[in-house]
Amino acid sequence: MLRTVQINSGNADNVELRRLYETAFPVQEQIPYDDLIHLLDVMDIDYTAFYDDEAFVGLTMVLRLPRYNWWWYFAVREELRGKGFGQEILGCILDKYREGRPFIMDIESPLQPDAPNPEQRRRRHAFYLRNGMKDTGTSRTWDGLTFTILTNSDEPFTQQDYDDIVAALRAVWENMPGEQ
Repeated sequence: MLRTVQINSGNADNVELRRLYETAFPVQEQIPYDDLIHLLDVMDIDYTAFYDDEAFVGLTMVLRLPRYNWWWYFAVREELRGKGFGQEILGCILDKYREGRPFIMDIESPLQPDAPNPEQRRRRHAFYLRNGMKDTGTSRTWDGLTFTILTNSDEPFTQQDYDDIVAALRAVWENMPGEQ
């Protein structure tokens, strides 16, 4: 059983967390880590670090919005992938957010024809479907990168729903100090 530590702006500036965040996600998907730390004070973000005993395993960030829980980031240290930790973390998060608002996430689309990593995308998509997520049939392309939207809910999730989430994120981002 993995141990969890809640991360806030007071303990987020941690070398292991920062390193995983900055290496696990393509740069075009990242918010600068120092800006992310600031967002912890202005948005309802459930930022969790996962440990196997004392060894750091991975991280998740869930943005709690009025209508949805948006799984913003999820990463397992590269050398620990394929050892069951991702499945355990996913199960933990899905259990935590089983009740209430639907749980929504976007992943790099396995259907993007010009993707540089099509096999990785197919495996990731299959992993989430095997573990209880459902493909909404909704997608969005940003800067040449196509995302597929997944949910744990049987309720419909539309392009407009996705656009509403992005608008909420953009409103906060545009009002951050130094972003004008």
